[in-house]
Amino acid sequence: MAGEGIWEVIRQQVEEVIASEPVMAFFLTSVVLDRETLSDSVAYNLATKFGNAYIAKDTIYSILSDAFNADADIIASIEEDIVAVYDRDPACTSYYAPLLFFKGFLSLQTYRAAHQLMAAGQPGTALYLQSRASELFGADIHPSAQIGKGIMIDHATGVVIGETAVIGNDVSMLHGVTLGGSGKEGGDRHPKIGNGVLISVGAKVLGNIRVGDCAKIGGGSVVLTDVPAYSTVVGVPAKVVGKVSTPEPSREMDHNFGKDI
Repeated sequence: MAGEGIWEVIRQQVEEVIASEPVMAFFLTSVVLDRETLSDSVAYNLATKFGNAYIAKDTIYSILSDAFNADADIIASIEEDIVAVYDRDPACTSYYAPLLFFKGFLSLQTYRAAHQLMAAGQPGTALYLQSRASELFGADIHPSAQIGKGIMIDHATGVVIGETAVIGNDVSMLHGVTLGGSGKEGGDRHPKIGNGVLISVGAKVLGNIRVGDCAKIGGGSVVLTDVPAYSTVVGVPAKVVGKVSTPEPSREMDHNFGKDI
């Protein structure tokens, strides 16, 4: 579907849920059917979660809406992220589920708004959104990180993405992944992740290192040096054990590495 028509499909799916589960009617109508666009729905859903006594829901909604609408690339990224989750997560059987319930998708869209705010010279608001997302979703993504499209963050709990990290397109990562620094030095200190990379559960990629396109990082690995493209690395510290056995590991989501050796 490549993102086209996603919003209409989501609306149809939500109407079917309401027909069979009337208890969900008010929630789904408010967050989806009463919204004009997909980005509007994302903004409203996040605002209902982020609003509190300090910054009201309606104010958060306006902030998020303005941030999303400031850049057409954000709108495209939202669509591609939903498609990525649907295509790669066997637990995802609808397009509305990531939009409404999946912490990885919601934390990623919070990042996208916060990144826009940071670029627009509003670091306080950007960091506020980062903090709220971390509190609610368990994923801590710095607004200054650079993240591409078609990203899946599965489960999201414990994910940390540092300030100068760069992530390409079509990357998949699981819970407990850290893209962090390797010391207390400032400046450019976080990993650069290529396109199509799969980072398995609990992996730690530390320092200003490069992970090449379509590489695969095994669960629990600690990566401290560059990873060649199309390579599989595992261990503590991680070492290259072979070439990936599929052309697009982030889409295949195969976390076994035996056949890569």
